[in-house]
This record gives sequence, C-alpha cells and structure tokens, in this order.
Amino acid sequence: MDHMIFEVGTALLLVAIASVLASKLKFSIIPFLIILGMLVGPHAPTLGIIDLKFIESQDMIDFLGRIGVLFLLFYLGLEFSVPKLIKSGRNIVVGGSVYVLLNFSIGLAYGFLIGFPLYETLITAGMLAVSSSAIVAKVLVDLKRTGNNETELILGMILFDDIFLAVFLSIMSGLLLGGATSVGGTILSVGISIGYMILFFIIARKGTKILNKLLNIKSNEIFIIVVFASLFFIAGFSETLHVAEAIGALLFGLALSETVHSKRIEHLVVPFRDFFGAVFFFSFGLSIDPLTLGNAAWLAIGAAVLTIIANIVSGMIAGRSAGLSHKASTNIGLTIMARGEFTIIVANLGISAGLLPILKPFSALYVLILAIVGPLLTKESKHIYNVMNKMFKWSKPKEKVKMNGK
Repeated sequence: MDHMIFEVGTALLLVAIASVLASKLKFSIIPFLIILGMLVGPHAPTLGIIDLKFIESQDMIDFLGRIGVLFLLFYLGLEFSVPKLIKSGRNIVVGGSVYVLLNFSIGLAYGFLIGFPLYETLITAGMLAVSSSAIVAKVLVDLKRTGNNETELILGMILFDDIFLAVFLSIMSGLLLGGATSVGGTILSVGISIGYMILFFIIARKGTKILNKLLNIKSNEIFIIVVFASLFFIAGFSETLHVAEAIGALLFGLALSETVHSKRIEHLVVPFRDFFGAVFFFSFGLSIDPLTLGNAAWLAIGAAVLTIIANIVSGMIAGRSAGLSHKASTNIGLTIMARGEFTIIVANLGISAGLLPILKPFSALYVLILAIVGPLLTKESKHIYNVMNKMFKWSKPKEKVKMNGK
C-alpha cells in the first residue's frame, strides 16, 4: 500500500503520454491506450523505482476504469432525445432485431464450424452479438457525430443490444451456473431488467418537471455533488437488480436528457468523462496478457472478419429500413462493430462455469482486434462508403451544370 499512489500516478502518466502521442498523430486514443495497457502489467519489467507491473494498484486502476465506463455511458444517455427515440421506436426495434439476430446467428454458425460444444458455441454467439457501448460512445464523441442523423438509431440499437445482453446473461447464468434453473425464475429476472429500463423511459418522459425542480441548484459545487451522488447510487442499485451498472448510468443520463439542466450537466461531466474514460481503456488493456493470445489468433481473426461483414450488412439493412441514406447506413454498421467490456463479461461467464479455457485468450484477442479496427473503420467511414458506392452504384455522380452568360 506504501507505493499505491506512486503506481497509480505512473499509470496515469503513461496514459497522458499515450494520449498526447495519439493527438499528435491525429488518431483515436482508444487503440493506443489498450495496447499500452497490454505492454505493461504483471509480465512487464521493473525499471528501477518504477514498477510497471501495477500489482499493488491493479484493483484501484480497475475501479477507476469502472468509473470511466459510468461517465461514458452517463454522457451518452444525456445525448438521447426521448421524444425522437419514441418516434423512431419501430426503426430501433427493426434495426436492433436485425443486428442481434444476424450477429448471433453468425456466432452460432462459427462456433459449430470450429468444433465448439453447445455451451461454448452459445457463449461465442453471445460474444459476437454484443457491441461495446463504452467504445461506441467514445467514438461518437471523438468524431463529433453525436448530432448526425444516424446517431439516434445507433443509440437505440445499442440500447436494444443491451436489453438482449440482459436477457442472454439471465438465461445463460441459469443454464451454466445453476441459478435460475426454472423457467419462471428466468422470466422473472428478465422481466425485472426490462421493467427497470422502461421505468427510466417513463421518468424521462413524464417526470421532467419534478427533476427540473430537484436540480434547480445555483451552486455548481452542490449541483455536481447531487448529480454524481445520484449517478453512483443508481449505477450501484442497478446491479442489485442484475442490470449492468453501466446500463444504470446510461438510463440515469436518459432520465436527465429532457431537463432544462441537461446542457449544464454535460458541461460539468465532460472533463470527468475524458479522464476516467481514458483510464478505462488502459485498464482493459492491462487485463490482457499478450503471451496468452497466440493459440487463439486464427479463431479471433476469423470471428473478427465475420463480425465486420455482419455489422456492415445489418447496419445497411437497419439504416435503409429507417429511410436513411446509404452513407448514413454505412456509418451505422461501422460505428457499432467495436467489441469491448460486454463481450468480456459474456466470455467470463463461460470461463467461471468451467467451459473450455480457450475462451479467455479468444475473447481477449477478438476484443482487441475490433477495439482497434472498429474505431479506425468508423473514422474512415467516408472513404469506405465511396469504395462501396463505386461497387454497388448507390448514387450517381453529380453532373456539372453549364452556366450561360459570362
């Protein structure tokens, strides 16, 4: 414990250096931070008084990373527009269903193809079906796309995907861990999770006046204490109902999105979102030992390629069915293909149940590939669309108009 602060300070200094380097190269900081985390940790050398193993501070860094997820998802919730979401409800259900079914089906087929047993195949399908809300949130913010036409649908599809995750984890926990073994117990668990989410939609829709009065606090100091205290309480309480703490944070942001204080909250949250969000991606990389990845390399690469294809196809179907352009539809598929924290949660369920040990390196490398490739493809979405447009001829090139006169 004597070196706790020094270790945490060293980790934060590394995060700062990686962030500056990424900024100089005009690149998303997400891959930099994940790879940085992989390069240090228990397998790293000790350089004099600087210990890059972060053994004493591992739990603290992980906790700071969890806070980063909460702020990322809370900010994402603030960006929701509930009236627009309700208006686009059909599009979200259609888009979310297409996305989940296509990715889950491909995961099932891939699991059987590589010779996994049934439960390992189901875990693989779950891994491939869930996007990373935290990485998607960070990418949307970094690329300044929160106001794009397709963003509402992307956020809705993420929420739909999270509902699927809650259902999937409830069912698989009952099957693998012997918890809710009865059909009634599983249905009750799923019903509580979905009901909890619906409650926040109702609060956002009907409780705006009450929230406006409760948050009518002049002092920024007291205001931010009240908001952050509520955020952490709701996130923690969500876990007691078997709803992920990150989803609780997103739902709380959603509830505040329609209040007159939403912009004030956004302004105060941004520095915390950026700082703790960076720590999250570093801590995620810190949990991956690169020496364990070799045996699962081809499995992960194959799954990543299938995921990229499935996401582009499902994004195109979702966007076009919602009346969006081919370009916006391409953006949807490219934005939501990143995999991260939720994929690891699904894999850990299988690992804790004693399934094949290959799941751990497989999930780690799969997530790493798409955590790097996903933001890269999203950033280059304009060029990818142009290539696809030439192939499929979605829109004709604009003809030059000849002007008469001078």
